[in-house]
Amino acid sequence: MDPNLTQLLHQTLFGAIAAAGFGVLFNVSFRLLPWCAASGAIALAVRTAFMELGWNLGGASFAAALAVGIAVQLLRGRTGLPLDVLNAVGCIPMVPGVFAEKAILALYALTTNNASDDAQELIVAMQYALRVIFTTGAIGTGLAIPTLLLRARQ
Repeated sequence: MDPNLTQLLHQTLFGAIAAAGFGVLFNVSFRLLPWCAASGAIALAVRTAFMELGWNLGGASFAAALAVGIAVQLLRGRTGLPLDVLNAVGCIPMVPGVFAEKAILALYALTTNNASDDAQELIVAMQYALRVIFTTGAIGTGLAIPTLLLRARQ
């Protein structure tokens, strides 16, 4: 099997599982969890596909959030869930938690008394923090665009 296809299927499956898990945390009824899983699967499948094409994390996350926002708008009224819930549970698995952890740990390293290279630690912390900020902003923007365009048309 093609390694890119395997990676895509892996991300799609675990995106669906993660989104369904967040649906449980948000007290979504059991019969609506498949919709949550579908939104997570779309998000990570699109993001993975665009990253395979060479896009960076922020751009791929924007495209994935835009795809989820459009899909949720198209399903409006069929699921019985508020649109914001489907948007959120689908995109939460895309939040770059590893980068946030590395930023926090690098900032924490600055507080130790024996930090040998404070400037380098600060640069590393800011690089990871900026990745988190820009990726999260891209996700929020991607989710907002379909909603704003739909409101403008009504």
